[in-house]
Amino acid sequence: MRLLVAEDERSLSKAIVAILEKNHYAVDAVYDGAEALDYITVGQYDAVIMDIMMPKMDGIAVLQAVRRQGNAVPIILLTAKSEIDDKVLGLDSRANDYITKPFAVKELLARLRVVTRSTEANDSVLRFGNVTLDRASFELTGPSGRFRLANKEFQMMEMLMQRPSRLISSEHFLERVWGYDSDAELNVVWVYISYLRKKLAAIGANITLRAQRNAGYSLEESV
Repeated sequence: MRLLVAEDERSLSKAIVAILEKNHYAVDAVYDGAEALDYITVGQYDAVIMDIMMPKMDGIAVLQAVRRQGNAVPIILLTAKSEIDDKVLGLDSRANDYITKPFAVKELLARLRVVTRSTEANDSVLRFGNVTLDRASFELTGPSGRFRLANKEFQMMEMLMQRPSRLISSEHFLERVWGYDSDAELNVVWVYISYLRKKLAAIGANITLRAQRNAGYSLEESV
């Protein structure tokens, strides 16, 4: 799941990104409202965590612009403002939630789970063939064992198991898992595909990670 964090206080932004990545989210970070709007407009995010008081364009203005575009991406407003009128304005502008600083990490993660719940499968466990992927524990399980997947492994496997027959290009993996600003090259995707293939074999999976030349990767049940 890919998130955007828009927070101009860089030390706080860095801390939020670290927390989210530790919890197996892919995260892009921006530091002003204009950049946030650009990223939301061209990106495909599952949720946005956005400060209100930002340079160039405040968070409310960004939120309103995003909604005018018809973009329903879940947005959590994160701000030091705690006055009722500020909360009402944010919610009336169609924010999905509102958290005041300082905040507890558990609360932020819980609220994030709530606003993204409608974008996930109803079940927290994805299934294909004889393999399951638990989105809560990050465990990939088959008849011969289980692995707790690392961050990027989990994100790639989640993408593959959400629509098993769909081809996913290396470019799309790179964009969704490593992010727009990453210096990673396309061959890193192949490396992680190799990791996942070895884990699938080790747990006795009857599904295969197949590659289609110049097209991408997909999961298929073994014949």
